[in-house]
Amino acid sequence: MCPESPGVPNTPERAPSRFPRGTVILLGLASFTVVAVGISGIRGILAPVLLTLILVICVSPIRVALEKRGVPSGVATLAVMLSVFVLLGGFFYIVFVALGQFVAMLPSYSTQFAQIGANIGTWLSSVGISQSQIQSAAQSVNPSNVAGVVAGAFGSVVSITGALVIIFTMIILMPADAVFAPTILKQLSDRQPHMVRALGEYTSNVRRYMVVTTLLGVAQGALNALALAIMHVPAALLWGLLAFLCSFIPNVGYFFAIIPPIVFGFLVGGWPTVIAVVIVYGVINAVVQSVIQPRVVGHAVSLSQTITFFSVLFWAVVIGPISAILAIPLTLLGKTILIDSDPSALWYRPAMGPTDETRQLMKFDDVEAKNRRRALKAEKNSPRPPADDESSTPE
Repeated sequence: MCPESPGVPNTPERAPSRFPRGTVILLGLASFTVVAVGISGIRGILAPVLLTLILVICVSPIRVALEKRGVPSGVATLAVMLSVFVLLGGFFYIVFVALGQFVAMLPSYSTQFAQIGANIGTWLSSVGISQSQIQSAAQSVNPSNVAGVVAGAFGSVVSITGALVIIFTMIILMPADAVFAPTILKQLSDRQPHMVRALGEYTSNVRRYMVVTTLLGVAQGALNALALAIMHVPAALLWGLLAFLCSFIPNVGYFFAIIPPIVFGFLVGGWPTVIAVVIVYGVINAVVQSVIQPRVVGHAVSLSQTITFFSVLFWAVVIGPISAILAIPLTLLGKTILIDSDPSALWYRPAMGPTDETRQLMKFDDVEAKNRRRALKAEKNSPRPPADDESSTPE
């Protein structure tokens, strides 16, 4: 029996497969593709269901707290339903208000857009573009076209309103079924203890991630709104709300949130305001999402930056843009089902992202490397003993 490696969980050995490793990998990728295509085929149903599920998980502590205070189970369930309604209603309200005000503000800057079109035409003429193409490009720079582009970008989000019946129904059914969740998990723990443990960790980690992201998003949006107000960018509070919403989209949410402030900053202050907006947003985003959030969330999201960014793209393609907000919870759900609930697959965890053991090993390696460099430096600076032929004197 070989000794255990430090930081690696002791998992049972797996029986050798009857198929070559390459065949197993190809079959796994093919199965993954079929599942992804199947999920994408029912995105209209699955997206609102998953959104409601994540929200119910986040507000479920309300039921526990109320029941501990002696509140009847039915009243506690109703409180959970109302909380989910408030969260969803607030989310869609902010999205629609932000979109509506952005489109309504554009016509008041028709003169600036005309000047931008003229500048583009002058630049195109200088590089040899024909006059007809220049006129087409100049005419495309107008408030109505910009509004159409923005509305088209949010069109897929607005289309979710067609699934409101599903969302409202699931908001009623899920909290009611969640009453039986603790008892059902106790029944399953006798046969599937690892799955029950993994699901418990998943709900706790998702709840912690969403709560921390919400609080940090509020701080991020407030700081952005204050900075935009100081720079005299129109509708600073509105863009602060947009920054709060986009804080739920890892990695790429920053680029969506910064577009309106850049547009209106350029219209009222030119390039200096644009540069200031980019710097302020970049600093705030870097501090909140790259420094504070990883330290506060900790091991709740043990996903690498590459997997996090890919998960946003993957779920947006499979389920739609609304799932970009749920990219981390959905990826963690897949990790829970495929890895965390299977003792023989726990060794995959470090490949998904740095775990606590990974960080401990990194610290150990850093200390060991520093000690080695210190020893080499001391050996290099220490005086060498004289050689035998140099110390001996000729007779």
